Amino acid sequence: MTPHGHPTGATLVFGVAGDPVAHSLSPTLHNAAFRALGIDAVSIALRAGEPDAAVVVEAVRRLGVRGLSITMPLKAAVVEHCDERGVVVDRLGAANCLVSTSAGAVRAESTDGDGLVAAIACVAGRDVLGMRCAVIGAGGAASAAVVALIDAGATEVLVIARHVDRARSVADLADAARVGDPRDVAGLDLVVQATPIGMLGTTEARASPLVDPTSLRAGQVAVDLVYHPRVTPWLARAASSGASAVGGVEVLVHQAAAALAIWLGVPAPLEVLHAAVAAP
Repeated sequence: MTPHGHPTGATLVFGVAGDPVAHSLSPTLHNAAFRALGIDAVSIALRAGEPDAAVVVEAVRRLGVRGLSITMPLKAAVVEHCDERGVVVDRLGAANCLVSTSAGAVRAESTDGDGLVAAIACVAGRDVLGMRCAVIGAGGAASAAVVALIDAGATEVLVIARHVDRARSVADLADAARVGDPRDVAGLDLVVQATPIGMLGTTEARASPLVDPTSLRAGQVAVDLVYHPRVTPWLARAASSGASAVGGVEVLVHQAAAALAIWLGVPAPLEVLHAAVAAP
């Protein structure tokens, strides 16, 4: 950008694609990092639904968009249109990060899991190694959480979902994962809420959670991947019950840091990212 921060014809374009996307903090995070690193780049929000998956990938392939964060409902839909896939994407069949390679290809990556594990360490000061965990949900976010927790050394991950067949499909991603029941959470170390329940602006905003957060206790870690609102009712009640609470904003910060490192080839400035999304 120019010294005044205005985009020019040479400004690199990044962004986030999904629907809903107007609430997304990703452009805020990306643009703060670009300014801190002195990179002539801008990040924008692109509203796109599942039928637009091919168009989203083509924007990276043909329109000069250098990288995109991918959010619901596109995480699975974009993968088939990409030229290359990271190892985790192959396992999950879903991606949250697209990058234009030097060869002109579009590569799909996933930073969801890395962001989750890093956020738990940063906020709760806990290492996932040896933990017994539960993941609530059976969508893309839940799948990424299960794989990440097992890869980080969790001894067991229970998948809790309304539909047992979907929970079983997610549990099949890792040998140490199995289908669980809401009553199982009492004996666990970590519970990850990985459904859209509680997200403002969606039909799930007022839906009842599958796991009662008041059943959590001191010594447990509760994570909610929803970050709009910043503190969901589920996470607030889990915290009031004594659990260490890790919010979706913190997870997003670490996911964004990993994506920025993929795009730019340099470490992202974590302190800058935290400051960019600090509550007013």
